[in-house]
Amino acid sequence: MSQDYDYDVVIIGGGCAGLTAGIYTARARLSTLLVDKIAPGGQLATTHEVENYPGFVDVMDGYELMERFRQQAERFGCQIEGHEVKTIDASDPVVRVVKTTGRDIRCRAVIVASGADPKTLGVPGEDRLRSKGVSYCATCDAPFFRDKEVAVIGGGNTAVDEGIYITRFASKVHVIHRRDELRAERIYQERILNNDKVVFHWDSVVDEFVGDEKLEKLVLKNVKTEEKSELPVQGAFVLIGTDPNTAFLEGVCELDDVGFVKVNERKETSVPGIFAGGDCEDGAFRQAVTAAGFGCAAAITAKHYLDNLS
Repeated sequence: MSQDYDYDVVIIGGGCAGLTAGIYTARARLSTLLVDKIAPGGQLATTHEVENYPGFVDVMDGYELMERFRQQAERFGCQIEGHEVKTIDASDPVVRVVKTTGRDIRCRAVIVASGADPKTLGVPGEDRLRSKGVSYCATCDAPFFRDKEVAVIGGGNTAVDEGIYITRFASKVHVIHRRDELRAERIYQERILNNDKVVFHWDSVVDEFVGDEKLEKLVLKNVKTEEKSELPVQGAFVLIGTDPNTAFLEGVCELDDVGFVKVNERKETSVPGIFAGGDCEDGAFRQAVTAAGFGCAAAITAKHYLDNLS
């Protein structure tokens, strides 16, 4: 290997997108290093039940599924290290330097697959009951709550649109919103306001998630009166937005107003040699299968880019 760089490709992030990218670049015989600040697996590794990933007929444990991703990437030669990325130096016309808390890594291409985190309420019980009744994705988890009462926290487009979707499964949907009217677009408001399955709790916030092994109820607080009440539910969907993990890219490549990486259809960023795939650039779908597909696309584009450098 030339002394000018350490690896052909450095992948930032070890979730579905990053590990899929690692499978493709390593299989293409590109020297590949994947870096992640925590153990590879991403958000899916914290999900107990996955039933919508293609190829698995039975419900799959998220951690086990991501272990298979990791093992497959490593089988092709993808190396994995635990570092937090601080920034990327793209000043050289060819070699990019990924600066991490562990070391600086020189490479010819970077694939950003750092993912995104759902915004949380930060109240007692939320973290403990995550994936045990508390969810951040209706598309992922709504089918698990057939004929059950659930809550939706939020009042924007995502909360209202996904709340409508949840009514296909749940017996009743309680919408909890801190204001006295929804913030969603009018067309979404009309649909949910006229849905017989939906009950609204205005001027209210969740003060606590309660349950032993699974979510049993919410403690609500009225923001105007400070009065507290209990709401028995079997599920709660926190739908108040998403934060892409892209702070280290500020000043490196173009981001949108929220912080998602701007890419074209080939997953190329505004900087040659830097590509992005998965939830860090996808504010719409946020599914494991789409993240894997976008990671694959970024990897194939990176390979073509490196072929043209040779």
